[in-house]
Amino acid sequence: MSAALPPANSHSDLGSHKVKSPDSLKRKLSKSSSKELDEEEVRSGIPAKRLALDPRSRQCPYLDTINRSVLDFDFEKLCSVSLSHINCYACLVCGKYFQGRGQKSHAYTHSVQEGHHVFLNLETHKFYCLPDNYEVVDSSLDDVIYVLNPVFTPAMIKQLNLSSKQCIAYDGKSYLAGIVGLNNIKANDYCNVIMHTLSHIAPIRDYFLREENYKGIKAAPGDRMIMVPHRFGELLRKLWNPRNFKTHVSPHEMLQAVVLCSKKRFQITKQGDPIDFMSWLLNALHLSLGGTRKLSSSIINKTFRGKMTVYSRMIPTSEVTESERLALEQSGAYEEKVEENQFLYLTCDLPPMPLYPDELKENIIPQVPLASILSKFNGVTEKEYKTYKDSTLKRFEITKLPPYIIVFIKRFTKNQFVYEKNHTIVNFPIKNVDFGELLSEEAKKSHKYTHYNLLSNIVHDGEPKSGVYLAHILHKGSGKWFELQDLHVMDRLPQMIPLSESYIQVYELNKSIPNKSYVPPTKAAGNGASATEEAMSVAAEEAGPAEEAGPAAAEIGPVAAEIGPVAAAAETA
Repeated sequence: MSAALPPANSHSDLGSHKVKSPDSLKRKLSKSSSKELDEEEVRSGIPAKRLALDPRSRQCPYLDTINRSVLDFDFEKLCSVSLSHINCYACLVCGKYFQGRGQKSHAYTHSVQEGHHVFLNLETHKFYCLPDNYEVVDSSLDDVIYVLNPVFTPAMIKQLNLSSKQCIAYDGKSYLAGIVGLNNIKANDYCNVIMHTLSHIAPIRDYFLREENYKGIKAAPGDRMIMVPHRFGELLRKLWNPRNFKTHVSPHEMLQAVVLCSKKRFQITKQGDPIDFMSWLLNALHLSLGGTRKLSSSIINKTFRGKMTVYSRMIPTSEVTESERLALEQSGAYEEKVEENQFLYLTCDLPPMPLYPDELKENIIPQVPLASILSKFNGVTEKEYKTYKDSTLKRFEITKLPPYIIVFIKRFTKNQFVYEKNHTIVNFPIKNVDFGELLSEEAKKSHKYTHYNLLSNIVHDGEPKSGVYLAHILHKGSGKWFELQDLHVMDRLPQMIPLSESYIQVYELNKSIPNKSYVPPTKAAGNGASATEEAMSVAAEEAGPAEEAGPAAAEIGPVAAEIGPVAAAAETA
């Protein structure tokens, strides 16, 4: 009796009340998607055959319109119109990014309006001619692919430390691979010096130049930290690319990943502290690569992580009464405690600056030798750490030296009133720094080499709030020192490096000078049980005590400020 009403969820034309079936919607979607031969369609096989048979693929008349001087693949792969990263193409005539290549896409519209015809799919690395929509196959475009995604073979990586060959960019300028400027977008010079430094540490560089080393790492759903090693690897490959079109690189994609993964702790528009950024970056790479507290769990730990023993004992303050002091002594609070810790870098304290000028009414900048500030870690020198209720004397003894040692010279002091910089000059040798002097006699016997050479020196130049960061880098292939400050690259005499206000230094193990106190481990062939005991002790040393994952990790607070962050909470998780 009553007329049949259309379904409530139908949004078809009100005049005809026609409802489109799912099959018709699928056919419509398939027709619209067939206009764009994206990556999924190429895999289907039919478009690939049609493209392979197209006679225009190898005879494209528009290849001479490609302008390599405007190609820049350092920025995020986003469409310049829709800001989408899906199915993005680069126009090889003007260098802009556009989405899709169907008749209603932004790339198609750009090709018709501007007369630009050659496009590159940034995901599949295939070239297309628009608006004719056929694939371009030509070996002369291989250099564009290599700039977009440089690939290094093991043989090429072995030659990086041996070659001093000058590379020629597309604009005719010469440069050394690895010694190229990094663009300072606004105030990211503190990030640039760290990435320059890490790019010249051989184990880190060799690992990240090969994408196969970390491509298959699995991450939890929604884990953004997996972006850090991939973006870092892309940046290193561009820095060491011997066939760049230009003599500088923009770290835009890497910095965006840093801002996102650090939850805006490190920003492009605000200058930060390089040591904080280096600590965060190394720990983020370590955890993203599946690292644990074992020294051999990741390339980061194998390169930088050392071990030390921390001795601490409380001392009574003047506010403690005699009865309270006796009670604390009986409870064992004043007894010395021993704790085994790992360190990522060594924090060295500078002597305070003189308050008054000299007799010539000039403030003379004091100088201090490197051995003097490193004596803090010889196991004898004690330092007092004060809190609001008690004081603690601590001394640090290094027990295991890593292949690369990071030395952080604490120059800045901040309180609720002022933010000051200590301008004291640290005198240090460029080569053959003996860190074995910090080891005990027993620990020294287990180290085959104890001498180190300076590899990188990060400097803060200027006032605390308005200064800039620059890096002195040793190029091993040529044996020359270079000063890199953002886009500026210049030669530097080695004699001038110790005269700067060093902030962070990286030392590399020198295997040309053996340690005379070294005692090689004895082979356990004669002792039946000694082999098993030695293997168990080595495994226990790498794993660390079981309690370190619990309360000991939480008690490391004041020590972490002196021996570098151990990422206790993150690593135990």
